[in-house]
Order: sequence, then C-alpha cells, then structure tokens
Amino acid sequence: MSESVNLPALGESVTEGTVTRWLKNVGDRVEVDEPLLEVSTDKVDTEIPSPVAGVIEEILVGEDETVEVGTALVRIGDGSASEAPAAEPEAAAEPEQAPEAPAEAEAEEPVVASSAAPAPGEESAASAPEPADAVDPAPAVKQDDAGQQPAAAQPEATQPSSEQPAPSAPTPSPATGSSESATPAPAAPAPSSGAPVGYVTPLVRKLANEKGVDISTLTGSGVGGRIRKEDVLAAAEAATSSAAATPESAGPAPIEVSPLRGTTVPMSRLRKVVAERAVQSMQAMAQLTSVVEVDVTKVAAFRDAHKGAFLEKTGNKLSFLPFFTLAAAEALKAHPKLNATVDGDSIVYPDHEHVAMAVDTERGLLTPVLKNASDLDLAGIAGQIADLAQRTRDNKLKPDELAGGTFTVTNTGSRGALFDTPVVFLPQVAILGTGIVVKRPVVIKADGSESIAIRSMVYLALSYDHRIVDGADAARFLVAVKDRLEGGDFTSKLGI
Repeated sequence: MSESVNLPALGESVTEGTVTRWLKNVGDRVEVDEPLLEVSTDKVDTEIPSPVAGVIEEILVGEDETVEVGTALVRIGDGSASEAPAAEPEAAAEPEQAPEAPAEAEAEEPVVASSAAPAPGEESAASAPEPADAVDPAPAVKQDDAGQQPAAAQPEATQPSSEQPAPSAPTPSPATGSSESATPAPAAPAPSSGAPVGYVTPLVRKLANEKGVDISTLTGSGVGGRIRKEDVLAAAEAATSSAAATPESAGPAPIEVSPLRGTTVPMSRLRKVVAERAVQSMQAMAQLTSVVEVDVTKVAAFRDAHKGAFLEKTGNKLSFLPFFTLAAAEALKAHPKLNATVDGDSIVYPDHEHVAMAVDTERGLLTPVLKNASDLDLAGIAGQIADLAQRTRDNKLKPDELAGGTFTVTNTGSRGALFDTPVVFLPQVAILGTGIVVKRPVVIKADGSESIAIRSMVYLALSYDHRIVDGADAARFLVAVKDRLEGGDFTSKLGI
C-alpha cells in the first residue's frame, strides 16, 4: 500500500512551485520529516519533508518541472512493490549458480558485493584471491569520498568528481616511495595529514568558502576529527592576523576564475521572478534617485564605545546597518508618503513600518521583513537582521517572512560601493541604499570658524516612485534621516 506526497501550500500567495532537486531516489527509505526534495517558489526555496516513513516507490514530478500546489510529487510505500521484483530474479539465478563451484562462489560473493553490484556472469571472475585484493582498495576510496560528498551542499551525483583526489593526495606513501605501495594508501585514515575526515556539514563548507579557508588544511576539533564551525572561524582569524602583521609582504590577491566562465546555464525560478518584477516595476513607476552625504562620526564613536558590551549581551555585532535602519524607520513615521502603496487611484498609508532588508544569497536577492521596525531598538533590529539574514542564506525562511514589507533598506556598502541607484519593487514606493562608511577630510564648522577634519562619511541614496513622491518629499525624508544620524544620540535606543 502506497501513499502520495503532494506539494503543500508554501505561503498565502504561493500557487505553484518548481522542483529543483530530488534528495532521494526510487528505492531509498525515508523517515518522517526527512527531506525528500527541494522546491523553488516566487517567495522562497525550501525543502519538502516526508510526512510518512517508507520506501520511495515512484517519483511523479521530474526536476525543473513546475506544478501547482496539491500536485502529487512522489509515492511512498512499505517497499513491497520494489522488493518483490528484485526477489524473483535472485531466486531464478540460484539454480544456475549451483552447479558452478558453489563453495568458491559463496566465499567470494561478500567481497565483490561490498564494492559494487556485479552482473551475475561476472562472479566467476572474482574467484581468484589476487583480483579480490585489487578490488579491496577501491571501496575504501569510495567510502572516503562518500563521507566528504555532503560537504558541498547535499549528496549529489555531480559533486564527488572534483573532490575524489582530496583523500588520496595527503597519503601517497606511508612507508615506501614505490608506486605499488601508494595503491592501498587511501584506505588508511591518516588523521595527521590535516585533510577533512568524515562528514563536513554544508554550513561549515559554505562558511569556509566565504572566509577563504581551505578545509583540507584543517584538523577538526569535533568528535572523530570532524571539522566544526569554530575551526573554520579560528583559521580565518589566524589568516587575517597573519596578513595584518605583514601587510608589505602580501601581494595582490590572485583573481579566482569563476566556474561559470564559458558556460550556459538556465535561469533559476528565483532569478526569473526577480527579473520579471524588476522590469514590471521599472515600467509601472516613474523612478528616480536622490542622494545625501551624511557625517556619521558621532555614530562611529558611539558604536566603538558600546560594541564590546553589545556583543557580550546580545551575541550580535553592532554594525552601522541597525543605525541606518532605525533612523529610516523613525523618519517614515513623519514622512508616510515613502511608506505608502498605490492601489488604483488611491494611496494607502499603512499604520506600521515593515522594513524589508535586501540579503545577498547564492540563489539571488531576497528581502526578509523586519515587522514593526519603528518600534524596535538597536538590539532588536540587530538581532532580527542577523537572524533573518542567516536563515535566508541557509534557506530556512518561511514564505510569509518575505511578504508584507512597506519600505526597503539595501546595504550595498557592505560590498564596498560608495552608493548606487536601487530599484523600487512594487508595491512599495521607496528604497534606501546605504553606501560604505569611509574616512576622509571634510570641511567642518567649529566655534564659528571653518577647518578641515577627518570624518566618517557615508552616502545615502533614496530611489522613489515619482507618481506619488515628489523630489521635495524625498529630500525631507533624507534630511530627517541625516539629522538623526549626525546627532549621534542613540543611548535610549541601545537596548542593552
């Protein structure tokens, strides 16, 4: 008896989804809540867990297929449908094998079965002891590769090929330098080589890629030598300290050639949705951008004075982004035109400020929402930003957490940009882009006279819909944000 698993509802406005990858194959056993497949929607990419335990009997929807909510994706049964046919050929094969050296066949069968599933006619070739020794190292290499395979993302047939040399490279000659002795060497664990042993989680692998840490050079501190997040962070910090200690000796970082170079790949569903909405928004709105320059020296001093205690009490770093977000959310209360939406011939002014935060991910740009941002303090905003950003990158957001934004903040300065002209996405009418904070000489007034001083400066760029927001409205909003930041008094809003 089998049961169908259907595509569940993944949000209020989500009506369909695209199967991006199957995590299980026909014949695999799954437990309750074990991930079956990955699905991409116009809101979020997510895994679909199994509601029942059993064996995959039939996959009904292929990868890259788009289906509506409620469509049957896979059939899961007790395994009887897949086991019965397999038992019949085995039973039929027994009388044929019986006349041919039954004792030798039985002795050699476990060795061959441990490495691969041979054809029935090939069993006699494995009867000699010497070929059995030759087969033995191969499973050890495959098992080691299988242990490392999930580190790239999820177990996937296309991944191991590029990682197979990893376990064999550090252990070529444990005793002698002969070519024969190198053959069985991969079967040894070689813990002292520094190569990753066993399973490396996708999160750790992703963190290592972001920090530029080569996992093969690390010795894991976890159980059985497993590499943990702390090992990667320690290696990244050590590399940073080493680079800072010898800045003159360090040359320019080599340019890493992208694996996408020279390839053609189909657009993901998320990229298609972003592209369609960007074009639609640009065509439906009269968009333009206003920019102001803000002196955030007082904010920088306030941040330096409190970032240690802030990190200790909240567990989050106090960056400039929570200050920008708080100042914008407060200004929206006094300038609701920037927080409005257009509904036909009407303008809707919400009674809340739900600020969407643009998050850069490997899958594309996503905008999780800080609900009621104007009611939060710096600790609340920093905590929600860290939580939403991490869960966005880990693909663990709920679809509704991406909906309902009334205004957007995008921190392009985190990648080094001075400022940009961000695109407003319907139904919102404004988006604030924050540039990188840099120190430079500027003219300031002190005691009635002018002087040149080194100040921390940033550009804030506001793109808006000119259908309902005039340039004067945008300027007033930006000046309100500028005055709040240049005042630098956030003691009552620190939240610790």
